[in-house]
Amino acid sequence: MNALWSAISAQLLERSQEPLLVDSHKTLLTYEQADQLSQRLASVLLQSGAKPRDRVTVQVEKTPQALCLYLGCLRAGLVFHPLNSAYTPSEIQFFVGDAQPAVVVCDPEACKTFEQGLGADGSAAILTLDRHGNGSLMERANGLAPQDYSQPAPEHGSVVEGDKAQAALLYSSGTTGQPKGICLSYQNLASNAKALIELWGFKADDCLLHALPIYHVHGLFVAVHCALLIGARMFWLPHFEAGKAVQALPDCSVMMGVPTYYTRLLAQEDFSADTCERIRLFISGSAPLLSDTFHAFEQRTGHRILERYGMTETGMSTSNPLRGERRPGTVGLPLPDVSLRVVDDEGKETAENTPGHLQVRGPNVFTGYWRLPEKNAEAFTADGFFDTGDTASISSDGYITLVGRSKDMIISGGLNVYPVEIEQVINQLATVKESAVVARPDADFGEVGVAFVVRDGSVTEQEVTDHCREALANFKVPKQIQFLDALPRNAMGKVQKNRLREHLNKSREDR
Repeated sequence: MNALWSAISAQLLERSQEPLLVDSHKTLLTYEQADQLSQRLASVLLQSGAKPRDRVTVQVEKTPQALCLYLGCLRAGLVFHPLNSAYTPSEIQFFVGDAQPAVVVCDPEACKTFEQGLGADGSAAILTLDRHGNGSLMERANGLAPQDYSQPAPEHGSVVEGDKAQAALLYSSGTTGQPKGICLSYQNLASNAKALIELWGFKADDCLLHALPIYHVHGLFVAVHCALLIGARMFWLPHFEAGKAVQALPDCSVMMGVPTYYTRLLAQEDFSADTCERIRLFISGSAPLLSDTFHAFEQRTGHRILERYGMTETGMSTSNPLRGERRPGTVGLPLPDVSLRVVDDEGKETAENTPGHLQVRGPNVFTGYWRLPEKNAEAFTADGFFDTGDTASISSDGYITLVGRSKDMIISGGLNVYPVEIEQVINQLATVKESAVVARPDADFGEVGVAFVVRDGSVTEQEVTDHCREALANFKVPKQIQFLDALPRNAMGKVQKNRLREHLNKSREDR
């Protein structure tokens, strides 16, 4: 049995009568219920044609049943492949075509989209799970007796894979606009969770306010694993609403969120130090936390938010300390067993406080890109470091400061947005000659996209926006459209996005 499932199954048994998920009214799910339901769901997936190491593509709303579906995949040795519920049909078509799942679990209204994505030759079984936790998946599970596939059984044997086998497949859009599948092993997930539990002082008597999505590394592999592997409770919110979070905080001891969550809490008049009386730790990640937010939060509540850094390919790599200086504007120190370095264009380590390319090596780093050996060769150095694509500097005492992203990625509300993907969509319009998308700072989302468009005919801002909404998830749609006669370019013909950012800055200053 691998280390991840060993730790989870131990808690499912030892904490069987304790609540795993709660809300303001009742216990939503006990550890025993999670144990039994995940066994039934594992049986459904295997009976639907999935075999160990096959992918299970999941696009559903956040429910207790969805969490148990993830546990069922781990239990049966299946590769969990979650999709953002906001993805459009054209995006889904690529994901299922590339991942080639054996089973799809989706909202009933999305069945036709997945059928079209799988095509005539698609052999995947399609099961449904709606936002109320109902559907064909649960109908089939309710008729089965629990069976623990992580233990040897005459007809199946033990199907749980070893530590180095693939546990999950997540996609992160590439700068070329082509999403890349990221293969995460059981070892990647277990080592990261155990390190964070120790670093952040998680105990079984903690209650984590969980308002993050569970299709994302932050909400699933960081938040859920930190609670689940130590036997703690989670106060379960289907999504973040500042008012509901304020009501929940008095019952919680830890909160994880993206910077947007904290800015929205600060906008609540009834959010105060009294609200946070039982909270021992606020954690922020998935996007840069502004120093202004850090100081405003401390002034309002007395709490210094702990900021950390990670990405889909690496899980968490750094963290400000639980005990020690939480330095605003930095993402802290490397995790135990994680090596970080900052190098110049020639691959030589830079001097202290000198920006360069951030690289990381450790048990947290993914095993490689799905079916893209050429991308693996580009992403990893000869001595095994992964090039994150981020620009950073390291202080004399080891604190990491992120300076920028060499790949021009935008992080909006904690979600990754890649400009090239948006530009390709905008450029599909016959009335658009070309476009370029850059980030604009935003007090609520951290960053939002702004599209600069060169017309090739008559086109309005609304037409560009509507076209983007048809092809892209809402969080990727640019929040502003500006028209130019031409995009600024250098002598080699490359678009100078730094000049577009300068144009934005000047426009804000002139207001």
